Amino acid sequence: MSQHHTAIAWQRAPNAAEPGTYSRNHLASLAGGQTVAVSASPEYKGDPACADPEQLLLTALASCHMLTFLAIADVQGYRVESYRDEPVAHLEKNEAGRLAVTRIELNPQVAFSGDKQPDAMALARLHDGAHRHCFIAHSITAQVTVNAA
Repeated sequence: MSQHHTAIAWQRAPNAAEPGTYSRNHLASLAGGQTVAVSASPEYKGDPACADPEQLLLTALASCHMLTFLAIADVQGYRVESYRDEPVAHLEKNEAGRLAVTRIELNPQVAFSGDKQPDAMALARLHDGAHRHCFIAHSITAQVTVNAA
């Protein structure tokens, strides 16, 4: 159907916070020409000024849900004026005792304009459809909860 490419590059350097170990900082180059500074999360000796893989996974899911939501809303005749989310990912031990992103909470806040306004049930159906059709949601094992406001 389609392929998606990125590149990452890392070069040995001392860890600024712990000089006895290596830096976890690296660069991710995306197909659109953007470069993102990435590191491990601070809990794993990473640089708090950089994005970490867990944040990138969370961002990918939240973005996919939003884009799918916008498409479904548009097809159904709703005019979305704004969409905001402050999602949360929980890194915990999974059933096998390994660390994993086990739970993700999406917290979308959507504003509509125009004569056609979804009621609470219609809004829930829009989010349910977005979750069911989101490519990234199909690709992960974490439990995803949508707390629509």
